[in-house]
Amino acid sequence: MQQADDFLAESQALYELVAPLRELQLAQPTAFKGWTLNDVIGHLHMWNWAADLSLRDGEEFKRWFSGVQKHVSTGSLRAIEHEWLDGLSGRGLLEAWQSGFVRTATSFATADPSLRVKWAGPDMSARSSITARLMETWAHGQEVYDCLGVVRVNTDRIHNIVILGINTYGWTFKVRGLQAPEPEPYLKLQAPSGALWTFGGPSDTEQITGLAEEFCQVVTQVRNIADTDLKVVGDNASRWVANAQCFAGPPEQPPAPGTRFTVGVSV
Repeated sequence: MQQADDFLAESQALYELVAPLRELQLAQPTAFKGWTLNDVIGHLHMWNWAADLSLRDGEEFKRWFSGVQKHVSTGSLRAIEHEWLDGLSGRGLLEAWQSGFVRTATSFATADPSLRVKWAGPDMSARSSITARLMETWAHGQEVYDCLGVVRVNTDRIHNIVILGINTYGWTFKVRGLQAPEPEPYLKLQAPSGALWTFGGPSDTEQITGLAEEFCQVVTQVRNIADTDLKVVGDNASRWVANAQCFAGPPEQPPAPGTRFTVGVSV
């Protein structure tokens, strides 16, 4: 699957960013809930491992996740992640994470894309599972780039995240107990390569235009819509981007305007 190659490339890019860091640097907090760089990497490492387990042995994943579920429901997910990591941090964590994401990418690369796999919510396809890992790596990677003051240079592999964002239009409303309004907005986005990506039926009354990477930032909640140059037209489009959420779990609020940015870069 191309998505497995894209996940591997995104993970490797993030690894190369953090690999030169010293132990103290990996302990510094990010703008995401005060998570340290170690916390971010540990989170990615555990859930990459879980995705690989779900592909290899769905029943074993269900047994493992039953022990995790109570922590998820009480909001103490970080506690179970720390327990799973068993003190692993710093250089050791970086190397374990890299070995793990290579293994996960390799497993998914030759999997049947339509194979149903277990997960925290409903079962999903193998293609959706590895795309979710790509999205999580990209989204949590953003707080790392921001913290280190590095302007991320995106590639067209974010097309996967754009598609995920569009596919979760209804989810953004459903998770808040609302009916998704119709029609869905027309999207006209510029890819990192300069290509034009369009989605949906052309509309002058419901549309979102701008950079694809900024659309990805909004649907993954790493930026507030007010901190982007996206042009939003229509009530449906405005309601969507105000709460867009392409990830599972309870409803989450986007960051407040001006709170998520690359350190040292004017906003």
